[in-house]
Amino acid sequence: MVSGSDGLSEVEIKGTGELLYKLWWKEGLLFSCLGCGRCCRGEPGSVWLSPREAEDIAACLGMERERFLATYVTERRGRKTLRERLNGDCVMYEREGARCRIYGVRPLQCRLFPFWPSVLRTEESWEDHSLECPGMGQGRHWPAEEIAALLEMSPFQDL
Repeated sequence: MVSGSDGLSEVEIKGTGELLYKLWWKEGLLFSCLGCGRCCRGEPGSVWLSPREAEDIAACLGMERERFLATYVTERRGRKTLRERLNGDCVMYEREGARCRIYGVRPLQCRLFPFWPSVLRTEESWEDHSLECPGMGQGRHWPAEEIAALLEMSPFQDL
């Protein structure tokens, strides 16, 4: 939730009134996905899945939900997450073509990147992530109101 006299000065944890962080991106941010796949590979991480996302992905792959879960999903910190390959790549990332094989039904977490609470918390965090993501800091201008709406969609505040 975004609040303040101008409507855009700080971000709160949904429904708690607790301040998550001050808004440093009032003027908006530049970002355009270049389709490089850097966010899908190389570094360990978690791609959290909701039950609905698991069903949608299983259907996209033509699999029964239980088989999909057994083959492609593990549990970390009490949540379901897509598995990773030994090199850190997401199990759904295809190096040939540098694409996600479930792109059309990819999890919300993936669709929201780089507009995650952890990335937007500070300008330094944004800059650190932009060293890995060449689409950050260039391309489309995302107004603060649109970024705030994306933050509201984030299913995980620790994302």
